[in-house]
Amino acid sequence: MHAPTPNQRSESAFTDFKLPLLRDAAVAEANRCLFCHDAPCIKACPTAIDIPQFIRKIATDNVRGSAKTIFESNILGMSCARVCPVEVLCVGACVYNDLEQPPIAIGQLQRYATDIAYSEGWRFFEAGAPTGRRVALIGAGPASLAAAHELRRLGHACTIFEKRSVVGGLNATGVAPYKMRADRAATEVEWVLSIGGIDVRAGVEIGRDIALADLERDFDAIFVGVGLGADSKLGVPGEGLAGVHGAVAWIEAMKLGKVDVVSIRRAAVIGGGNTAIDVVREVLGLGIPHVEMIYRGTRDRMSGYGHEWEAALTEGAHAEWNAVATAIEGAVRAERVRCVRVDADKRPIAGSDFAVDADLVLLAIGQSKLGAMLAELGGITLDAGRIRTDADGFTGRAKWYAGGDCTNGGKEVVNAAAEGKRAAHAIDAAITGKGRAHA
Repeated sequence: MHAPTPNQRSESAFTDFKLPLLRDAAVAEANRCLFCHDAPCIKACPTAIDIPQFIRKIATDNVRGSAKTIFESNILGMSCARVCPVEVLCVGACVYNDLEQPPIAIGQLQRYATDIAYSEGWRFFEAGAPTGRRVALIGAGPASLAAAHELRRLGHACTIFEKRSVVGGLNATGVAPYKMRADRAATEVEWVLSIGGIDVRAGVEIGRDIALADLERDFDAIFVGVGLGADSKLGVPGEGLAGVHGAVAWIEAMKLGKVDVVSIRRAAVIGGGNTAIDVVREVLGLGIPHVEMIYRGTRDRMSGYGHEWEAALTEGAHAEWNAVATAIEGAVRAERVRCVRVDADKRPIAGSDFAVDADLVLLAIGQSKLGAMLAELGGITLDAGRIRTDADGFTGRAKWYAGGDCTNGGKEVVNAAAEGKRAAHAIDAAITGKGRAHA
């Protein structure tokens, strides 16, 4: 197992953003659930977990049954309990919101059940009878892990190819440690792979070490779950200075113990999405005294979740709204970010130039799309770099399926889990002759 080696000093600086529930609190919270017949919480969950069912089982102290209900729908239920933006998914759909009462703490209840399942070593699923069919999966993130686990339950042999030495994708290297630490992500990977029959080949890059044509020749189907690529660049002077990093790359380096922030006094984070907010909170959590987020729009138009920004504010974050970075200045290392105010149409306002002092600059303005890796294959359509698929994850070329960020452009872990599982069933139907002849 190639698991991440967390930076214990860095990660120990963070406490859980959402603390776990103890038994009495969990049972009391579960008993608040109205067990709605139309269950809007289920409809809001991309993996369609039977939320009232798993909550009812907690209320009756059937934690094992609760955990099985969760994992039956979402094998990554442990990590999703921590990282899902439940405020805009299941919890946001809870009927208690309409009654002006606190909604059910669904995420915390899910964590309660799944954490106990992990600590007790419960195993709910076994590999199916061997079919003799083989499936290759490119990338070892949530989409591929969910797909591989489901394919093993259906009896197909799986081989995951991962170019990094670390398995787990963004759950391992990109999720903010105040949501989930790297060692917890490694535990989940081991738990998912414990079903057996999933061969993980880390440090192998498809297209460099193994040709796409060879995969197509040697496997009955291929699932692409490569996530997103490198952090996008600003395209301004000074990006090459020391102290300027892509936010996702910096988060990975921090989680793997490869950053030193002792001498950093002021940081600037450029962007207004969830990655920007995450890295703002991580930098603050590491003890950097002043952290400024620079965003080209207004607070109410930012794509990052409002509840996350509210938490960042309580932790000491600052922001410059309607501001665009025009240059990063410094002799050898970044010293300041030169900015200009923009109007509602993002046009620079004359005479509005200003500077934000910063010796660490993190760019959180998006990531490149990796769909181009499939460009040599006919029958696969790319949409702005994303791999276009049908509802089942089929790409249009026989044998090839895809899911997760490389198709949806960068959604949540729960979306990747749902898409991986859905594609697994489509692959099964195709390679066993039970469905459309995709393979």
